[in-house]
Amino acid sequence: MPPPRKAQVRFRERAELLDFLLEVSALTAETLDLDRLLANVAEIVKDVIPYELFAILLFNERTRTLRMRYAIGHRDEVAKNLAIKLGEGITGSAAATRQPILVDDVRQDPRYLNALDAVRAELTVPMMVRGKLVGVIDLQSTRVDAFSEQDRALLTLIANRVGTAIDNARLYRRVERQNRTLRVLAHISQEFSSILEIDELLTKIALTIRALIPFDAFSVFLVDEERKLLRCRFSQRYDEITAIADIEIGKGITGTAAQSRQPIRVADVTQDPRYISAHPDIRSEVAVPLVLHDRIIGVVDLESVRLAFFTDDHVRALSLLAPQIATSVENARLYEELAQREQSMEQDLQAAYKLQSVLIPRRVSDVAGVDVGLKTRPARQISGDLYDFFVHGEDYTLIAFGDVSGKGAAAALYGALISGLLRTLAPRRHNPAKLMKALNEALLERKVDAQYATLSLVVWEAHSRTFTVASAGTLPPILFRKGEVIESSVVGVPIGLLEDQEYEQIEIVAKPGDLFLLYSDGVEDQLGEHAGSLSEEQASSQDLESYEGARLQKVVISNFKKSPQEIADRIFQDIDVFRGATPLTDDQTVMALRVL
Repeated sequence: MPPPRKAQVRFRERAELLDFLLEVSALTAETLDLDRLLANVAEIVKDVIPYELFAILLFNERTRTLRMRYAIGHRDEVAKNLAIKLGEGITGSAAATRQPILVDDVRQDPRYLNALDAVRAELTVPMMVRGKLVGVIDLQSTRVDAFSEQDRALLTLIANRVGTAIDNARLYRRVERQNRTLRVLAHISQEFSSILEIDELLTKIALTIRALIPFDAFSVFLVDEERKLLRCRFSQRYDEITAIADIEIGKGITGTAAQSRQPIRVADVTQDPRYISAHPDIRSEVAVPLVLHDRIIGVVDLESVRLAFFTDDHVRALSLLAPQIATSVENARLYEELAQREQSMEQDLQAAYKLQSVLIPRRVSDVAGVDVGLKTRPARQISGDLYDFFVHGEDYTLIAFGDVSGKGAAAALYGALISGLLRTLAPRRHNPAKLMKALNEALLERKVDAQYATLSLVVWEAHSRTFTVASAGTLPPILFRKGEVIESSVVGVPIGLLEDQEYEQIEIVAKPGDLFLLYSDGVEDQLGEHAGSLSEEQASSQDLESYEGARLQKVVISNFKKSPQEIADRIFQDIDVFRGATPLTDDQTVMALRVL
């Protein structure tokens, strides 16, 4: 026997009803978290109207259906998969008419959709906000005549109050999602452009998009122009890498998106004759073309096992991402081609190393007013890190310190080009920001595909003990003074990438005994010893611990009284302890300057 009905307790006075409705308003207004809000509503209703099955179904304007957003007593498969059209069943009828429906015995009502054989009575009330349907509250009981007219009136009062709260919570969630999307988009450009290994890049793209859109399958197809095909370059189903056959341009949803150069969204792939089945349970799909300089280079394709899963917001976010993805993928493809050609040049590496030894100083010349310590080592035989000193008179010294994209011979040769240009440009420009601008323009006149460099130009003036720094994407220099860290902030776009770039500069006034530290990103990017047993692919796909700037600062502070060269050596010793058997992640260079 079911327990005695709490709903038999009637609000004997108007004040009691008002107090209850105020409590409803307070409980629904205390949170904008939709899950918590719906749980509160279930508890509120349970206090006054006993039920065995409870559901809140929210209305989707785009699909014109009701889906269960919160349920008690319903089977999981029903709660997850049930989509009710307006006018369908008792719930859909209440939503369509915007009126409550009370059914004393569902066996006598042909509209009833059987959720559980034991159900006998149902009460459904729509939630409206400013004439707009938000959803419905649906109660079911295993007893005939379980709900009364008073229950209907009371549930209607509750629905009128919680509808606004639910609409606000959904709006808040939508705004939060949009803000999250914008935050992700704001950081994507720099992240994607810094990755030139195409497999690593595509893995990063998949992770980034999944943070915005919880897809079930994700693929990137790249155009094979010779064969007029879309070749699957990356495919992931849930968390597993999968293989998908090539697709002719113009065939299937993906091929049609490539041909039309327009995003295509399909709510139900089983109703679209263009669909080419790759996974049997897929129900909806969105394909967005990747276009670069009016040339189609590929397609990003997302799939879901849910009907009509992808929204206008999803298509808008993917369309905003597509140009950056296209640029990054094309750069990575060019870099991959360059790397393949580089393999055929391995026999020339030794000669390139000897050339680099001539172009980049292995010994530090005397610089007035500072004692210099330098330590460098390449991840491969030759390094993509670059540094040089340009002494002009007794008081003025220009220090160049940077890192070329990639590794190996191509990076070293590009670094040599930068050093050569600096030797020509530096004597005529003592302002580091203007010199950086001129260097960027000179590199763009000699543009090399998929090559760029981060660079710091530091002017040291001994008489004023001043460092003037301009940066093109390098890690900011750090000034250490009596065991304290004085960090600086100067930013800029890497050189060799974009035209018409202006660069800013900052001045750092030093004191005798200060230590000025420059270091390449290969130091911070070094992976720890627990990555030593992993392959390069595994290491790039896992969130592994890397050598952090805070650890480097501790090493400097603990060895602050030692000479700059000893400090540079100690940093590398600590990196070796940290990495253990793990190979070098990237070229690593440290330059320490002690103010005399």
